[in-house]
Amino acid sequence: MPRPLRLALSLVLTLAFLPATSPAQAAALVQTLRYDAGRAAEFRGAVDQAAQIWNSRVSNVRLVAGTPAHFVVTADNGWPRALPTSLGRGTIWMGRQATSQGYNPVRIAAHEIGHILGLPDRRTGLCSDLMSGSSAPVSCTNANPSAAERAEVDRNFSGATPLVEFGQLHVDR
Repeated sequence: MPRPLRLALSLVLTLAFLPATSPAQAAALVQTLRYDAGRAAEFRGAVDQAAQIWNSRVSNVRLVAGTPAHFVVTADNGWPRALPTSLGRGTIWMGRQATSQGYNPVRIAAHEIGHILGLPDRRTGLCSDLMSGSSAPVSCTNANPSAAERAEVDRNFSGATPLVEFGQLHVDR
C-alpha cells in the first residue's frame, strides 16, 4: 500500500475512534435546573442539602438555587408532595405533617426532588431506596438515591422517557 494512502487510512481510523464529544461539549450537556426555596420556611436548609446530595450523585443535571425557577418548594401543614409538570419542572410542598411524625426533612426533600427529576414512588419499604418514601421506617434518615435511582435520573436527562406521571400530584402516604 502506498505511503500516502496508508497515512490517510491511519488518520481516518484515528478520527473514528476519538470520543464523540469533547470535554467542553460534555459539560454543555449538563442541564442546570434552578429551584426557589424562598417559601420553604424552616425546610430551606433541608432543601439546599437535598439539592447538593443530588448534585454529588448524578452527572448530567445540576440543581442551583435561583430565579426564575424551574421548580418551587413551599412549606405547609399537610403531607409532603410533589407535582412534576415536566422533567425538571413543578412544585414541591414540604408538609409539616410528616416531620411532626418523625420523618427526616432532608430525606423528604431529596425524595420530592426525585419526582421533579422524573422518578416515581416505589414503596419497597427499604431505607436504601430513596423513592420508597414513607414506606421505609420513620427512623430512616437515608437521603441518598440508590445506584439504580441515580442511573435512572441520568437516563431521564439523556433523553429517556421518565417513569413519573407528569401533571399528577405525588403524595407519599
